[in-house]
Amino acid sequence: MNDAPRFSKRQIIYAVVAVVWIVSPLFLDNYQTDVLNTVGLYAILALSLNVILGYGGMFHMGHAAFYAIGAYTTAILSTQFGVPTMWTMPIAGILAGVFALIVARPIIHLRGDYLLIVTIGMVEIVRIAIINDAVSSAAKFLNKGFMLLGIQDWALCEKIANASTGGPNGIFGVAAPSIFGFEINGIVNTTHYFFLITAFLAATILLFFLLERSRYGRALRYLCSDEIAAEGSGVNTSGYKLSAFVIGAFWAGMAGTLFAGKITFISPTSFTFAESVTLFMIVILGGSGYIPGVILGALLVVGLPEIFQDFQKWRMLVFGIVLVIMMVLRPQGIMPPKPPKYPIHKVDEREVTL
Repeated sequence: MNDAPRFSKRQIIYAVVAVVWIVSPLFLDNYQTDVLNTVGLYAILALSLNVILGYGGMFHMGHAAFYAIGAYTTAILSTQFGVPTMWTMPIAGILAGVFALIVARPIIHLRGDYLLIVTIGMVEIVRIAIINDAVSSAAKFLNKGFMLLGIQDWALCEKIANASTGGPNGIFGVAAPSIFGFEINGIVNTTHYFFLITAFLAATILLFFLLERSRYGRALRYLCSDEIAAEGSGVNTSGYKLSAFVIGAFWAGMAGTLFAGKITFISPTSFTFAESVTLFMIVILGGSGYIPGVILGALLVVGLPEIFQDFQKWRMLVFGIVLVIMMVLRPQGIMPPKPPKYPIHKVDEREVTL
């Protein structure tokens, strides 16, 4: 009897794609490798949105707000407090998660279009707060508190008082990430940054794969399929939806660190509503609730426009048309999740007693 493990065609294809992805920088120039870096970054962001939209079934179009909070947290801590970029990653994730917890709490009961509209407003509020340098106002208010406590002489207090988002000009000079003293500059050497993005993408896939198959993931899917039935079965729907928001925001905040460290400069123009639309498009087009589908969506939505740069200005129009067509003809996406298989136990008729 042959006990060797058997792999399905789909698993073999995934393995081949992974190998091709890893060795691709050997055959590409710096620009093409940078495009792959952008695809990988958007895939990470889209997978974090997939927890909210794909697993939780919540129409959320404000994901760029969490991304922006993470990127600005890293930029401020790096340029104004001298904190190494990679150390800011968990802080960026936590701040984005706390923001999601505060904002999502009162709106979590909304459904469908209503939630969609509110989340659109959320990303605009964050963008306008960045432009108007709300961090500077909060820092000055905090500094007054320090003065009342008589601790204004601390050097840290002075730095906090000068904290700023830079307004519409943004923040320059974010330090490149470094691991064990090895600097990974995404502008000078795109290949080094490729492996950093790939490692984080692999960790993201593994984490969300385990999440999907956990009891928590199954409850989210149940909630997504039929919220009323889930609530009737005793599932704490508000708690699960809120936690999905926080998990997605936490991961998007950490992705913001990768973005800030990659280009070493951020501004409010990088976190507009269009970014949220792009992420929403990736998840819907690729296959909502299915990790390989979301990655395929990132490759199509982010990678193809780089190939067809002559049609760049028509991108949003084409995306809109494709999105409408997909919602009408194939709402499950190009690569939808496979339906779960449940074991069927055959009943021996001889065991049935009347």
